[in-house]
Amino acid sequence: MSVRLQKFLADAGVASRRAGEKFILDGRVTVNGKIVRLLGSKVDPAHDKVAVDGKLIRSKEKIYLALHKPVGCVCSRNDELQRPTIYELIPREWTTVNTVGRLDFKSEGLIFLTNDGEFALRLTHPRYGIVKKYVAMIEGEVTPEMTRKFVAGIFDGGDKLKALRAHIVSSTRAKSVVELELAEGKNREVRRLFESQRLTVKKLIRTQIGKIRLGELKPGKWRTMSEVEIKSLISDL
Repeated sequence: MSVRLQKFLADAGVASRRAGEKFILDGRVTVNGKIVRLLGSKVDPAHDKVAVDGKLIRSKEKIYLALHKPVGCVCSRNDELQRPTIYELIPREWTTVNTVGRLDFKSEGLIFLTNDGEFALRLTHPRYGIVKKYVAMIEGEVTPEMTRKFVAGIFDGGDKLKALRAHIVSSTRAKSVVELELAEGKNREVRRLFESQRLTVKKLIRTQIGKIRLGELKPGKWRTMSEVEIKSLISDL
């Protein structure tokens, strides 16, 4: 996968992107033995040899994980209440990864972890609007009128909470199951939508991010993401 030369330098920890651009313009960077001065030039980290001032630069290994966050753990690296964190579920040597977004303590489901800052930014920035799917188990009856409100948008605490889609799977006076699709992911957005209708979420699972599904991944388990999956997320943006 080709990347811009200045991004390669930044990812390798050589310099910031702006400083990397100056290195290129100053003729300090070579690709396969040839000086490259053109900003925007691309390299393939797997095959091209990049050097700065004659010193070969090696790119850091990019890590992309999909994890099924269980209920009862937090997405923070450290928790002041000493609650379990999702970082306890992955190998200790992967200290450079961070979560892409969050799920609250009581929620479970799909979450990504990576050391690729640009990938994380593109998946969490509101302007890209990557779609996330949830299944919510509700105490009480959810009506079509409520789901129409969710799609139209509800104002709460200065935020406009809005679902792209809200589908009632089943509903009785005692309990309901609702599937929702959201794009922005404001803090506790799904729970706040139902709380606005005086309903309580008993269980909340994030089942999909972009084209990547939770599938058969069990709570507390993780897997590495394929290059095809990574590209599918970026291509959606």
